[in-house]
Amino acid sequence: MEEGMSDEAQAAPTLPLAETLTVEFKSDRKRLPDDELVESLVCMANTDGGELWLGVEDDGTPTGLHQAHQNLFGLPGLVAARTSPSLAVRVEPVELAGVRVARITVPKSSGEVATTAGVYLRRRIKQDGTPECVALLPHERSSRASRFGLVDVSAQAVAGATLADFDPLERERLRQTVRQYGGDRVLLELDDEAMDGALGFTTRDEAGQRVPTLTGLLLIGRETALRDKVPTHEFAFQVLAREAVAFNEFRRFPLLKALDWLETNFRPYNPEREIQVGLFRVPVPKVDMGAFREAVANALVHRDYHRLSAVHVRLDDDGLTISNPGGLVEGVTLDNLLITEPRPRNRTLADAMKRVGIVERSGRGVDTIYRGMLRFGRPEPDYSRTDSNSVVLQLDTASADEVFLKLVVEQEGRQGGAPLPIDSLIALAALREHKRLSAEGLASHIQRDAVRARRTLERLVEAGLVEAHGNVRSRSYTLSADMYRAKGEQVAYTRQAGFSSLQHEQLVLGHVRHHGRIQRSEAMELCRLSGDQAQKLLKRLTADGRLVKQGEKRWTFYTLGDSECA
Repeated sequence: MEEGMSDEAQAAPTLPLAETLTVEFKSDRKRLPDDELVESLVCMANTDGGELWLGVEDDGTPTGLHQAHQNLFGLPGLVAARTSPSLAVRVEPVELAGVRVARITVPKSSGEVATTAGVYLRRRIKQDGTPECVALLPHERSSRASRFGLVDVSAQAVAGATLADFDPLERERLRQTVRQYGGDRVLLELDDEAMDGALGFTTRDEAGQRVPTLTGLLLIGRETALRDKVPTHEFAFQVLAREAVAFNEFRRFPLLKALDWLETNFRPYNPEREIQVGLFRVPVPKVDMGAFREAVANALVHRDYHRLSAVHVRLDDDGLTISNPGGLVEGVTLDNLLITEPRPRNRTLADAMKRVGIVERSGRGVDTIYRGMLRFGRPEPDYSRTDSNSVVLQLDTASADEVFLKLVVEQEGRQGGAPLPIDSLIALAALREHKRLSAEGLASHIQRDAVRARRTLERLVEAGLVEAHGNVRSRSYTLSADMYRAKGEQVAYTRQAGFSSLQHEQLVLGHVRHHGRIQRSEAMELCRLSGDQAQKLLKRLTADGRLVKQGEKRWTFYTLGDSECA
């Protein structure tokens, strides 16, 4: 069997209901030209991959393959020969509604694929929701390459830029920033040229002359140079109160000045008060400034500088929203944000910002954002509006849960001032919101497996912050009685912790008194126990003579014992 051809004996796949970004239908009644077929496959490979159904009309009606395409064994070879680099597709013959069609599976390509005629295409969704193929333009090819980590545009020279485009005042701001934020102090010992080389601010042109890179212009460039030579760089700060615009300004400052400007203008809208925790006064801001700084810096550093769109920082009645052009880089998803290794789109720029001290040296800035929300008892950061075109982060500005904050701060004090591990903080926040969780339930919150989640929960049990209920197989967890008591919610604790073993016994005996008998399944439902827990309860009552076992195996039931009848 030729490579790329599937076994026809396999179970037939199901025809999708309609065309999407990853599904294409192509009619073959008049024999689809090879060039058009290859272009459609290139188009899909340069987007998200998918499947092309040959012999199916646009409305999803199977009409069959043309006589020239009945033999599909040569199709993978034809596609490979007419694409560069060669595209490997998988072809399956499928019987639908009495006709034979072909499903061609297209892999997502990490690089750009073209036809051998030099045609680059990509797939997109039109305003009416239907897909189409359009040209993959040069700047889009560069953008795609940076998304896959194949090209670092921030390390490349900026056309027309010279060393005169660097601003001495911004150089001095950079040195002050290193001192203020605890950056790499080795940088302070370097002269300008050595610093430019260490941070990737310059590179060499073909004549061997030093010229500014995108990183250099973004960090220490003059505003006029940025406006003329990096037109995609722009950011906005907006404040909307009940739909009224209180602040709305767009700027093109170099990044360190941009962060100072944004923080200065944000502070008047970020009131802060203090609460007493033991001997210390703990500030409680509307938005944690560490989380704000990290989120804004991430948006400016990781944005796609090929796209003509601004980074937006917007404060409104629903909270703080920070968005930047360019979706998540390849390999980073909403399901692994907390655990994936850092994959910066602009590696040189990200490294420079880390060395200056603006963003987390570890690359785990998302932890800082989560911590800045959760330790105040606020909801998790919300990235749900993120798509392939932009990353959107929403931070809820709900009132802080002061009791929760106090408990976290006190626990950190017992640990010698060390912050709670981020997994532990997420676990406490999830239990605060959901009241009761299993290890499997927590796993999705910390984006790890159930074993790691259980280990996190058991450490919190040892610390006295969480209580475990049930046996190992059906173990669930709640916040501890002390935490509920501190919040004045003792009734809520009792409701979540469930009934005591004595109460379970009384429920079972009361049921038998009223109904004459009880089975294990009824005890499970009545007391909300697992099968093993219900069996142990019934066995204990039988051993005490309070119940009598009747029947065997699946017909087993229990009646009142002599001691209860008396």
